[in-house]
Amino acid sequence: MVEHVAAEIISVGLIGFGVAGRTFHAPVIRAVPGLRLAAIVQRSGAGAYPDVPVFRSVDELLEDASIRLIVIATPNESHFPLAKQCLLAGRDVVVDKPFTVNSSEGVELTELARAEGRLLSVYHNRRWDGDFRTVRRLIASGELGRLVMFESHYDRYRLARRPGAWRENPGPGSGVLFDIGSHMVDQALALFGMPEAIAADVRMEREDAQADDALTFCCAIRSCGCCCAEP
Repeated sequence: MVEHVAAEIISVGLIGFGVAGRTFHAPVIRAVPGLRLAAIVQRSGAGAYPDVPVFRSVDELLEDASIRLIVIATPNESHFPLAKQCLLAGRDVVVDKPFTVNSSEGVELTELARAEGRLLSVYHNRRWDGDFRTVRRLIASGELGRLVMFESHYDRYRLARRPGAWRENPGPGSGVLFDIGSHMVDQALALFGMPEAIAADVRMEREDAQADDALTFCCAIRSCGCCCAEP
């Protein structure tokens, strides 16, 4: 007789229910076996899931001791203080990209997670796109031979700013570098590792732009090595 032991269910709290929380995080959490979307923190509005409680503050969420994992899907500038608060409250944390708005905040969070014995990760969903995974397999297989250039780009054409969009207003963590650029940087690092040199042109092209809306960057890498193997 084979005894089946039920897998442990991890209760997840989601902070933020804007585009990222509503589109990329809540549906994924609901779809993954072993995860349960236990609560959502959103400042206003009714909940999108009738069976999921809605809290208006992070403090209220952290009062629920059953929630082990916190997913942070809020404006970029708030990632650091929210992640720090949740780690200090003894929770594992996943932060939507970009991790933080500067490297010193990232280092502090990493060291804090290690000291507290908590899991800490960054949500980079574009690592799982079919085209990127195909490129990664091809490079790792050696079928392409000696790789001397890799070019990747995102094309986004919108003539005017989106009203009320915090990503297009001036401030820490706003602009296309932190938004789309973080995907490109992450994919380059995943494929080739740390570069020997990097050059970038981060600019504002639209007449009404208030934050960077275009960028070009180039990385110099001596060789691919084996850093592009499948995770």
